[in-house]
Amino acid sequence: MQLLLAFVVVGPLLGAAAALLPVPPGLKGKSPDQAVRRHAVTVTGAVLAAAVVLALGFDHHQPSRMQATTDIHWIPALDVRIHLGIDGISLPLVVLTALLTFLCALHSYFSPPPGPSPKAFTALLLVLEAGTLASFAVLDLLLFFLAFEMVLIPMYFLIARWGGAGRRAAAWRFILYTLLGSVVMLLGLLLIGLRAGTFDMVALATDNGRSLTVSVQVIAVLAIGIGLAVKTPMWPLHSWLPDAHTAAPTVGSVLLAGVLLKMGTYGFVRIVLPIAPDGMRVFAPYLAALAVIGIVYGSLACLSLARTGAGGDLKRLIAYSSVGHMGFVLLGIATMTPTGVNGALFANIAHGLITGLLFFLVGAVKERYGSADLDTLAGAAGAALYGRAPRLGGLFAFAAVASLGLPGLAGFWGEMLALFGAFQPAEGLSRPAFLTFTAVGAFGTLLTAAYLLVVVRRLCMGGEPAALVQETSRETAGGPAPASGAAAGRDPASRRAPVFTPLADIRPYEAAAWAPLAALTVLAGLWPAVLLGLTDPAVQQLLAGGNQ
Repeated sequence: MQLLLAFVVVGPLLGAAAALLPVPPGLKGKSPDQAVRRHAVTVTGAVLAAAVVLALGFDHHQPSRMQATTDIHWIPALDVRIHLGIDGISLPLVVLTALLTFLCALHSYFSPPPGPSPKAFTALLLVLEAGTLASFAVLDLLLFFLAFEMVLIPMYFLIARWGGAGRRAAAWRFILYTLLGSVVMLLGLLLIGLRAGTFDMVALATDNGRSLTVSVQVIAVLAIGIGLAVKTPMWPLHSWLPDAHTAAPTVGSVLLAGVLLKMGTYGFVRIVLPIAPDGMRVFAPYLAALAVIGIVYGSLACLSLARTGAGGDLKRLIAYSSVGHMGFVLLGIATMTPTGVNGALFANIAHGLITGLLFFLVGAVKERYGSADLDTLAGAAGAALYGRAPRLGGLFAFAAVASLGLPGLAGFWGEMLALFGAFQPAEGLSRPAFLTFTAVGAFGTLLTAAYLLVVVRRLCMGGEPAALVQETSRETAGGPAPASGAAAGRDPASRRAPVFTPLADIRPYEAAAWAPLAALTVLAGLWPAVLLGLTDPAVQQLLAGGNQ
């Protein structure tokens, strides 16, 4: 188990280094580029297999105990150690990261993003995977910071070199926001480590803030929270996200939404809640308030982008939806209750599965139509995915209703538990304030359903042609409809039922990349105990300071 976890963390780094080496003649296949893309699938597949074996070998009877641990002294003077381990909180995130990266590599093998060297793309993808997996597996504050920062450079280049229009500005905004937040976060981590005398996250969680004064905890939570809030992203520190998603290639958007955003919320649960509980209690109402503002703001932004004539980009719309969904995660964390935190962790995984699938689907729609603009897709020609690519349209509708929190699918449980936790927050938090947050959050779920149903109607059913709307309105008023252009010589029924030319429906490699996400969305929705059975004991112990 120790070797498996070490391989999961280090394996992608070794694979990235190997990707930059010359391709042996016998492995080139049709071309060196194909060999490099095959290398990405092989490495990420091996890491996924190791993560699955790690999950199967995990002691599910003791999910609160750190398992597969490695503890090696690295910098004795500062008590910094190479400390790795997983529990019920981190294991699902490790498996999710390995799965999404493998699916992205598989997708890129058959549909590589346009851009420069495939070698560089593969190496950056693997470095990104290594940094993300390390963030969920390390148990030392300074190592966590290094892993946290490790993902920034590869994501910057994935956006700047392989992205679409406006990619350089989006990449710069992404790197500046996250780097500035990380600098402030580092100060908070150093303050905790130096005042407590150790950077070991397990020891600090067990101490539960007893060796830190309230003032130190408040300063540390403020500093660390800013860095984590930028990565989450929390309103109003979210403005880098829509541009980054809009410009990023499909696999970049999938990993950004499905994995990188989880690093921020994971930091709140793993570091802030157990290590500085008194400081967290001070800021919890403010965090909850910003969370519910983000829920409503994200939904209203999506409604604005979804309306006719707004020229809304589908990728940008889903990016704003992530602001709202991550607001539920932050609300659950702010309750400081087992119910709320479990809901936050569940919503983390659900968002990774559902939004990853949505970005895959939007990428496919953009590839087929040459645009992700909703007005263009639902314009006079009409996207009408139900008629032109029924399987693609059906899967998009499935992902949309999963995202709006339909009972029986993964998106439901996390949001419900977060609202339940806010209904009865932890002792010492203002219940009237959190009841208000509960009501606002519940209203946000209605807004979420509204914009997603509008998007499904426009994208999957197609927009009514402008000329047809004009004809219909004239007929309703009693006047004759003009018989000119394409409408001339056609009966009213044919004018109201335009025939759409077929498009390429779901291709085999797309089905292979998307099917696991859809299946896991259903499984988590019908059997939530799969995740909650892992997270609940670990959360109970984390909130109790390791005393259970």
